[in-house]
Amino acid sequence: MSNELKSVLPPKIYEQAMKELKKVPANKKDKAIKRIIEYYNKSKFEAGEAVGVVAAQSLSEPATQMTMRTYHIAGAIQIEVRKGLPRLIEIFDARRVPSTPTMQVYMKKKFNTKDKAMKIASRIKEILMRELAESSTIDIANQQVEVTLNNTTMKEYGTNISEVLENLQIVLKTLKLSSKRNVILGSYKKDVSMKELQKLKTKLLKTHVKGLKGIKHAIINQSDNGEWVINTLGSNLKDVLEIEGVDGSRTVTNNIHEIAKVLGIEAARRVVMEEASSTVKDQGLDVDIRHVMIVSDMMTAYGEIKAIGRYGIAGSKGSVLARANFEETVKHLTKASIENEVDNLDSIVENVMINQVVPIGTGMFDLVLKRKAKK
Repeated sequence: MSNELKSVLPPKIYEQAMKELKKVPANKKDKAIKRIIEYYNKSKFEAGEAVGVVAAQSLSEPATQMTMRTYHIAGAIQIEVRKGLPRLIEIFDARRVPSTPTMQVYMKKKFNTKDKAMKIASRIKEILMRELAESSTIDIANQQVEVTLNNTTMKEYGTNISEVLENLQIVLKTLKLSSKRNVILGSYKKDVSMKELQKLKTKLLKTHVKGLKGIKHAIINQSDNGEWVINTLGSNLKDVLEIEGVDGSRTVTNNIHEIAKVLGIEAARRVVMEEASSTVKDQGLDVDIRHVMIVSDMMTAYGEIKAIGRYGIAGSKGSVLARANFEETVKHLTKASIENEVDNLDSIVENVMINQVVPIGTGMFDLVLKRKAKK
């Protein structure tokens, strides 16, 4: 049976299959081999098949049945994550920042307890001064702002007055800062107006004093297999991976550009694939993963994330007519005329436009007459 497998599969896939088959019990190996051959044959396509067109159709048609605006609640304490058609558009438009950035933070085995997960969550969540403040007042006589901190809240967030003051001094270097019991005193180093003091008060309360910037919420939840996972609203992958106890091999964000920057373009390709596939599946639709893979490959093939649109893949096609057919027709034709561009009519769109045989399927090949040599 393994000889049959070798004759059907390419060498690389055969090696991988044989590795996996070692884990299968002897009485089930024949069945597993049959299933592998069946799946491989299903995944093949004919030479000259228009896989790009089929992928576009297979994604776009189900997308018309998706809910236009929908949110998915991630975790028990209401972290809303955008799903449905708006999320699919975000992915394929390669938006720089998603409308609801989120992370799933996994812990290493020895840190996977509720208490340790809560400690890591408290280190992750961004804490602003206003969250620790009990009250804030302006002392006009001494030209300073006084922020009274709540001792109970500070204890909950695992911080104290000296740590808060130290962090404030790093961020607000131009201000004169000091503390008195549980009160932070802030002022400018010169006389200022009441309006400036009001601005200073707002600035102080909005200042980041603990945790990771951009993480508005960090909620711990227990998965079906009993593992503790931190769901966040906001994303800061680079800094999260540096926290002790975080499992960097599984922690992920839905911000594709951040993944590309921190982990590389191959990781970004994988996230494009998984995010698009899970978005479609959440709507109860079934799209073959290979269609999504073609799109994710195209978006990341040039070493950066490109959108599917006029400023990305569609706008950078080699064919003048294909670009003009998509959007901004006059602009593309004018530019091509000025720059003396030549269209070699290598693809589908331009050949359909001028009513020629499309170079796919049987149209890929030309017939050549070979005369028999006379004896």
